[in-house]
Amino acid sequence: MGVTVDVHEVFKYPFEQVVASFLRKKIRHDGKKVQTGRAWALASARCRGASSCYPNPMDKNVISVKIVEEKKDVSTGIIYRKRIAVCQNVVPEILRKHSGDCWKKVNILKVPNVQLEEESWFNPQERNMAIRSHCLTWTQYASMKEESVFRESMENPNWTEFIQKGRISITGAGFLNCVLETFASTFLRQGAQKGIRIMEMLLKEQCGAPLAE
Repeated sequence: MGVTVDVHEVFKYPFEQVVASFLRKKIRHDGKKVQTGRAWALASARCRGASSCYPNPMDKNVISVKIVEEKKDVSTGIIYRKRIAVCQNVVPEILRKHSGDCWKKVNILKVPNVQLEEESWFNPQERNMAIRSHCLTWTQYASMKEESVFRESMENPNWTEFIQKGRISITGAGFLNCVLETFASTFLRQGAQKGIRIMEMLLKEQCGAPLAE
């Protein structure tokens, strides 16, 4: 059946500053350096010494984040980036040790870590960035996808709107399907709120108090 999670937030900072804070979360780059514009270059430079690089005490579930591809479309100016995140398996131990027949089909959930793939499209001209992510682990039994966007706020051009929609669907675990979906949706929602708090802290640290108007 599946469950959905929607998140909406307005950061009272300009788009360029919000994107720069978001991009500070990267840890290393294995591809060629791309000339990306001020916000992207600023984030790349700051990340090398930033407290938000992983692993870090602010987000202990994330073990590492690795950029595997980054390129710029010279005709549109849009910058594409793909990164892989390795996170701790947060499925409760009591569920991982379940001994029922249904659990024998999904013993893959006993893995210590999970991988997530994130793709982003940064458009500095139109001042928006679209993000799409999904889980690379458990694909036979679970579908976990998120679509997000940062864009200039229609309420105030000096503010930035963040919208995220996530969907989780789990099959093959029998009566545990709903239990796992509920846990996953709660964790996803809490993770989104934690990410917002981290970004607000970084923005205040980098840029000072938010803009009232």
